[in-house]
Parts: sequence; C-alpha cells; structure tokens
Amino acid sequence: MAIKKYYADKNNTITNAFRANLQTRGTGANMGLSDVLETFSIYAQQSSGSTELERILIEFPVSQITTDRASNIIPASGSVSFYLNMYNARSNQTLPRELNLVVLPISQSWQEGTGLDMEEYKDVTKGNVGSNWINAGQGDPWTREGGDYLTSSYSQIFPIGNEDLEIDITPLVEDWIAGTITNYGIGVHLTSSQEAYFSSSADTGSQLINLVGATETYYTKKFFGRGTEFFFSKPTIQARWDSSIKDDRGNFYASSSLVPAVDNTRTLYLYNVIGGRLRNIPAVGTGEIYVKVYTSASAGVDLTPTVITGGYDSLGIYSASFVLDTTASTVYDRWYSSGLTSVYHTGTFDVKQYAASTHNPYGNLVTALTNLRSVYTTSETARFRFYEREKDWSPTIYTVATTVTDTLVNESASYQVHRIIDDLVVIPYNTGSDRGTQMSFDVSGNYFDLEIDLLEPGYSYGIKIAYYNETVNSYVEQSHEWKFRVEEV
Repeated sequence: MAIKKYYADKNNTITNAFRANLQTRGTGANMGLSDVLETFSIYAQQSSGSTELERILIEFPVSQITTDRASNIIPASGSVSFYLNMYNARSNQTLPRELNLVVLPISQSWQEGTGLDMEEYKDVTKGNVGSNWINAGQGDPWTREGGDYLTSSYSQIFPIGNEDLEIDITPLVEDWIAGTITNYGIGVHLTSSQEAYFSSSADTGSQLINLVGATETYYTKKFFGRGTEFFFSKPTIQARWDSSIKDDRGNFYASSSLVPAVDNTRTLYLYNVIGGRLRNIPAVGTGEIYVKVYTSASAGVDLTPTVITGGYDSLGIYSASFVLDTTASTVYDRWYSSGLTSVYHTGTFDVKQYAASTHNPYGNLVTALTNLRSVYTTSETARFRFYEREKDWSPTIYTVATTVTDTLVNESASYQVHRIIDDLVVIPYNTGSDRGTQMSFDVSGNYFDLEIDLLEPGYSYGIKIAYYNETVNSYVEQSHEWKFRVEEV
C-alpha cells in the first residue's frame, strides 16, 4: 500500500473578531474542542477601518512519521510525497471566492484547549490551558498576537470557496523529520493581501499592521477539525509513494528494435520467504545481489556474460533489471552472492518476442478479482489479485493439464475505492507523479495491497480499476466493480 495517513493530534481556531455586540473582541476565546476549524477576514464591520481575523492552528504526529521511516514503512526522502489534506465543512454562510489560504510552520509550542463556542466566543481560557489570539498557552504569550510563524509558506487558491485543501508540503515534513525545523504544527489563514488592511505605527494588539491588506471582506471558510464525526473528513498529512512491484517474470520480452530502448529493460524479483515470512538474506542484507541467466537450471549456455548487479527493494525482496538478447523461449535466472561463490536461488521464466502487427491490437478486456472476500477487518492489510484476459478470447484447451490459462499483465493499472452508500470516493486514482494507487504485477498478474484501517468500519466499499490505454493516451476505467464490507476487529 502506497498511501498512509497521519491524523492531526491538536487543532484550534483563534480570533480577534467581535462578539455579536460589536463591542468586545473574542481575543481570549479558545475553540480547541470544536469539530470545525474556521478562517476569515472581516473589514469595517464595527467601524470604518476595523479589522477582524480568524486563524487555524493544527499539529500532526511527526514523531510517528519518523518512526515509520526508521521501520521502512515509508520510504526515504526523495521517494515519498507528503500532502496536507483538510476537508470543506458546508455551512449556510457566504463563501469567499478566489480565496487564497497560506500554510506556515508555527515557531513555538501551543496548547489545544477545551473551548467549543465559535459564535459568541464565550469559552475564554482565562488562564486555563489553551491557546487563543493573545497566548500560545497558559502564561505563554505569542511574540505577535495571532500566532508566531516561520516565513516559509505554502498556499492554495479556492476559486469557488467550497473546495477541499490539498497542498504538497513535502519539504516542510522532511525538515520536521530531519529536525532542521521543530514540529509545532502549522497555521492556516488568508494570505496577507486578503487579510484586512490596517495602518498604524504599531500593532494595537487587537489589530495587526497590514499595509498590503484588503479593504473587503473574505467570510468565511470552514474545515472539519480532528473531532469531527465524519471519518474521511479529519485533517491529515497523507504520505504517497509508488510502492508497486513490476516483476516481469510472467511478462518478459527479449530485446527488440521494435520498441524504445527503455522498454527493453525488464526486471526480475527474488522473494526470500522463509517460514511464511519475508526475510533479508543475512549475507546480503540491504546490499547488492548478483544475477546471471542460463539456458538450463544447471547453468548451460551463459546468456549474460556480464554479471547483472541487483539490489535490495524492501524486507526480503531483491530485484535486478537488465536487457536480454536471446531467441530462447525458456531461461533460468540464478541469484548469487558477491564473487558468485554461493547460489541463493535458481528460477525460471519464459521469454516472449515482440512482433509488429498490421492492425490495432487494443481490445476490450475482462477482469476478475480472484481472491475477493465479502468482509475484511481493520486490523489487516489485504492483497487484491486480478485475472485479466481479452474479451471473447477462446483458447483451445487440449488436456486437463493446460486448462489454467495465463493471465494478461497490464503494466500501467490503477485502482480506486469508493463507499457504496453515498458513492464517496475515499481513495481516488493517484496516477500522477506519486503513483500512489499504481498496481503491482508478477507472474500471477496484477495486484495491490490495501491497509483496511484506511476505511471506516461498518460500511461497504467498491473497487474500480483503470488501465492505461496508449491509443487515447490516458487511463480507461473498466466497467465492473467489486464490493466488500469492512468491520472492526
């Protein structure tokens, strides 16, 4: 599975807005337990030139991300992207169009608090635990009221105002992991040109100097907070990476001038499964492994005069990529230690030959999910394996021994998961640079692994898949879907 979510463990909304009487500001208010987060800017409501702002504070468990990287659950820097996801909370209030929200790292620690009131701002901390517009926590004022932030920032524009927030914050998360920036979370609020204009020789406390600010109102943008009852609407940092395994053992082609050079390079995998568990080969560990290809299991003709250098992929899995120029139909791969002194494994694979055609071979495909169960639990990581063939394909089967036909392998396949009751897409196709929903393949066909705890228990879900079609230069979704239910452990 190449998508992992880290849920916010602190959040709050702080404000200097007026209460309904337009006399008293809510600068002491805390909204740390509200299930909604809000940001806005109001200009000249109380008087000409008055300003009212509201900002969001939010923090994530970066220590868990660091632990997962150390445990190889997520890959190293440069091989994974981190996205901040916050989800729009619908309301009957005006949505500001062309809203531009910025995300900035907070530069000091702060307390979440237990306030709830987002209307009258009556849940004032009054020295109790919790952050507000003036204080980051009990007896700990902000250096500048409204929060202390670093200058590095990220942003997103909301053309209509009801969009979700999704921003790639990979550099910031990597800085948190490395410790070059201390994780105090992030602030989310309007960019300075949209927060209200205020001119003065100094901040007044209730109003902040903003000489580039707006003289119009941007009211109001709401997101669901970490306390929301809606499982898929909680703010998260989502790690995405391409974890797909492209094992060509069942889809190996000999080198040909009919295809680009890059397509002649094929990859084989070695899975060191001992006692039902993947384990690193002790003498190799995470280092290099070596491969040679022969015409027989006991060696025979050496088809790779130059030793192929392979490497570590993940726990107990090693791979090697190479070009093979041969007319042999079946060959044997032998995996060696350094110096070719020990053979760890001897495998075999069939070699196909590319052939030109006078017609467009793309046709309709039929796909079956061969190991689907009706129910999965949130404690498991499930593997979904697919069988694929061309529609109306009718092979001639001569004996019982050949009735099991080979599956087609689709080298570019992706999946999507949606909730059945309302068709909410909970894991969308991720076919961009992150390729988070890219399907793996091996000698038995396409498959993907899914951490079931990404899905809310008590509901049924559907899987859809899409194959890349070079004829139309895009992914084409297949018509069938497969359904299953998720339950608690």
